[in-house]
Amino acid sequence: MAGSTTAERGERKRESSGPPPVRAVRRRRLRLIIASAVALLFFGSGAFWLLYGSDLVRVERVSVSGTGVLTPDQVREAAQVPLGEQLVSVDTGAIEKRAAEELPRIDTVDVVRSWPDEIKLRVTERTPVLLVHQGGKFVEVDDDGVRFATVEKAPKGVPALEMDLSRSGSSAASLRRFGEDRLVREAVRVAGAVPEFLAPETRSVKVRSYDAISLELTDGRTVDWGSSEKGAQKARALTALMKAEPDARHFDVSVPSAPASSGS
Repeated sequence: MAGSTTAERGERKRESSGPPPVRAVRRRRLRLIIASAVALLFFGSGAFWLLYGSDLVRVERVSVSGTGVLTPDQVREAAQVPLGEQLVSVDTGAIEKRAAEELPRIDTVDVVRSWPDEIKLRVTERTPVLLVHQGGKFVEVDDDGVRFATVEKAPKGVPALEMDLSRSGSSAASLRRFGEDRLVREAVRVAGAVPEFLAPETRSVKVRSYDAISLELTDGRTVDWGSSEKGAQKARALTALMKAEPDARHFDVSVPSAPASSGS
């Protein structure tokens, strides 16, 4: 080292007195982590205040879509959306429950938060597939067999449900075994299986027992359908039979592999 210049010795001294490279990198990373944490805390606090404390994201409007028979005002009244509440705090499940309980015509209702200040209610109404005459009015029955509304006037194109159940014989046995609600659901299944071209002409669906369900058409023709089983096969058999025997008055597709007609 005796031959080293004074400048070289000074340079080596500065290098030896500085922090090791690894330690410097660690310090830079620590400063970055601390800065990021502070930023997250700042923005997190701001977001929390915005969602839970700011007047900018409170419920100010309630919109309703999907109604047909019901009115938007009826849905709003039933849903009781809490105006003025923070949008993030709104209990959407409670709103759905209130609307469905208050208005049985509602099949489903989706409650959607629309930022910054709106709740949207997207309604799907039940559709009647059968009608039950009751005290001069009509009880609507949907495709699940649910009796959901009573109306003064029968909806056009919806057949009547006739429960012709006696207290003896096969009718009584079916009633004991299946119960009236199950027999109603079977009638609903039959109504849903009727060929599309014939559905508007179906005046009534009559239930005598589980396997004795029949149709009466608007022109007086009748169809023995049997049970609700093999509905698609029965629909095809009935379609073919009506084309082959257009003047027949009675059709029997209770055994779809051997359909029959009579009366002309």
